[in-house]
Amino acid sequence: MKSVRVVSGAVAVVVVVICLEIRVVFRSFGKYIQVPPPLSYLLVTTTLLGGAAGAGASVLGMVSSGFSSAVFTGLAVVVSSAGAIVVGFPLLFIPLPAVAGLCFARFFTKKSVPSYFAFVALGSLMVIWFVMHNYWDLNIWLAGMFLKSFCKLIVANIIIAMVIPGLVLLPSKFHFLTEAGMVAHALLLCYIEDRFFNYSSIYYYGMEDDVMYPSYMVIMTTLIGLAVVRRLFADRRIGSKAVWILTCLYSAKLAMLFLSSKSIVWVSAALLLAVTPPLLLYKEKSKSASKMKPWQGYAHAAVVAISVWFCRETIFDALQWWNGRPPSDGLLLGFCIVLIGLACIPIVALHFSHVLSAKRSLVLVVATGCMFILMQPPMPMTWSYHSEMIKAARQSADDISIYGFMASKPTWPSWLLIVSLLLILAAATSLIPIKYVVELRAFYSIVMGLALGVYVSAEFFLQAAVLHVLIIITMVCASVFVIFTHFPSASSTKLLPWVFALLVALFPVTYLLEGQVRIKTLSDNVAWGWDAGEEDKKVTTMLAIEGARTSLLGLYAAIFMLIALLIKFELTSLLREKVSERTGQSQTQGGARGMFPTRMRLMQQRRATSIQSFVIEKMSEDGAAWMPAVGNVATIVCFAICLILNIHLSGGSSHAIFFLAPILLLLNQDSDLLSGFGDKQRYFPVVLAISTYLALSSLYSVWEEVWFGGNTGWGIEIGGREWFFAVKNLALLILTAPGHIIFNRYVWSYTSKQSDASPMLTLPLSFAAVVITDVFQVRLLGVLGIVYSLAQYVISRQQYIKGLRYI
Repeated sequence: MKSVRVVSGAVAVVVVVICLEIRVVFRSFGKYIQVPPPLSYLLVTTTLLGGAAGAGASVLGMVSSGFSSAVFTGLAVVVSSAGAIVVGFPLLFIPLPAVAGLCFARFFTKKSVPSYFAFVALGSLMVIWFVMHNYWDLNIWLAGMFLKSFCKLIVANIIIAMVIPGLVLLPSKFHFLTEAGMVAHALLLCYIEDRFFNYSSIYYYGMEDDVMYPSYMVIMTTLIGLAVVRRLFADRRIGSKAVWILTCLYSAKLAMLFLSSKSIVWVSAALLLAVTPPLLLYKEKSKSASKMKPWQGYAHAAVVAISVWFCRETIFDALQWWNGRPPSDGLLLGFCIVLIGLACIPIVALHFSHVLSAKRSLVLVVATGCMFILMQPPMPMTWSYHSEMIKAARQSADDISIYGFMASKPTWPSWLLIVSLLLILAAATSLIPIKYVVELRAFYSIVMGLALGVYVSAEFFLQAAVLHVLIIITMVCASVFVIFTHFPSASSTKLLPWVFALLVALFPVTYLLEGQVRIKTLSDNVAWGWDAGEEDKKVTTMLAIEGARTSLLGLYAAIFMLIALLIKFELTSLLREKVSERTGQSQTQGGARGMFPTRMRLMQQRRATSIQSFVIEKMSEDGAAWMPAVGNVATIVCFAICLILNIHLSGGSSHAIFFLAPILLLLNQDSDLLSGFGDKQRYFPVVLAISTYLALSSLYSVWEEVWFGGNTGWGIEIGGREWFFAVKNLALLILTAPGHIIFNRYVWSYTSKQSDASPMLTLPLSFAAVVITDVFQVRLLGVLGIVYSLAQYVISRQQYIKGLRYI
């Protein structure tokens, strides 16, 4: 059986060699064959067949006895001599390739390291002769350099590749030579492939544009290199540091396939060498714990920052390719900071995961970079880096010739927003201990308010200088209120209600003053001689007034929303603590709870209401009874401002109420304004607001259609079309009222009798309104009435079934 496989393999080798000779050797490399036919056919066949036969015999293990070794040696001598004659090696020096083949066979059969190095020396001489004989005198510009210089690099890389197998067989104390040879070979390979791939269009004096080095060659050499490195490391021929360097070098070559920068290989290699040590180093096989010390972590973070700074031009190229224009200095700096933060993740995640300050610092760095990317603040000239490449990319006259000079908006306020957000993150991660130092907390809140106030004033109200003081005071009050509500002090509970009162009082003053300032500016401009041809300026100014007022409304709505959310969060936290305390106490009282789970749930619901009342009483004792009332005022004011914004922006859209009404879920039970309001009634304000808003909107639509839609002017003709329209739609609006009233009463109490059929009786009324009405709001009320009736019936049915189970 073995002989059959050997014969079959020999036949296949002969067929393959003949095909290679005909299709490849004589067709593509015929100019290098210096022997005339038919002698060339004989020598080439001898070289290829002899080499293939020797390789096959060694793979099959047939070179084991003395006779087979002698045959293998003779075959190596014949093959090397024939190959040298084919390429035109001088006959006087033919003994050199013969001796080289003899040394190679001796190394293979007897593992003689000196014989291998003799083969390397003689083979190197032959390679040098071949290169000098065929390429040395060609005056060709190849891959950004002369062909002669390129030949030197290729010859050096070939010689290093031939030396490495001999270095591998040396004793372990000489393994550093193997590592040095592998690193030198990888560096030369990266340089040669970078030149071939990225400078492929610069050869033959720029007359050729064909791709000289395909992409699959880069992938293939990378995979082969990584496989060789892994095998040598498995055989303990190279150390972990060499594996780290070689892995980074071979992997960096793949970056050429994605980015076209000329220095992408070296930039990627530097970045990988800086990022990968926490992954590939600092690990022992017997231990899973980290060996990295704090000073080493700082050192690696600094190296990462330096490597990212080294990559700045590549990042600039990538951003320019993505955006289609040169990026700003702020955007470039932001991406550099984000890249530094992401590159430091392995250091923190693998070696300092137990250090909370390291995690917080990493989050702060990444957040800072993201803010620079979003804000893109202007960079001082001393902070900016302008290399020749960046200057050349930005000094383009095409934009000016096409678009002209465009007035740029001042972007320095974005620095204030970045500072504010960084202060928030620093406080949230406890890098700034405002939780424990009252004086620091007060200073922090004032600085936050000043920064945000100046930012809002400069970004949105730059022309209204009078409002800057009021806006800054508003932001300072809001900052102080929010921070001291979340982290109260001994005296803050007495002062915060006055801060909130000042905040509420500033709202109408600022809103009215802003409009007066704009109108006064418009009047002054008219007095200075505006004519009828400048009506566009008047319209623009009025639009600016409305836009500024809308911005003010949005600002105050956001402030009151934040206050309402914060107070709701604080009250919910207190309530949850009290519920957990009561639950823990009741769990120690016996086993009746396990026997009647439904009963216990009902008792817990009743107990929640009593606990909420107890929390309010406890807050009254602590001097914080104002919190629920302040939260309710903030919620109602925010809801009212949002309704005004809805009228200004969308003309009073009926759909918007479904998004605005949930704001009323932030209402709380207090001791004055909403004393009877509890957690059970939390959905009542939402349902009531939707029904009331749609009813009022329906009345307004009917009135607008009657008084402005007809042809009778400001009157109404009895029995006319407008009169019939008004009577019909008002009657249908009244028909939708019972369903909404019944459901609102049910949402307040969640009590109804099983025999009560009033919700289902309102279905025909709501359905008639949906079918007959001409007003969209009335139709929407009818649809909601149908939904409310069905929902009340289903919920009441479920409660009734649960009650039967309880009985």
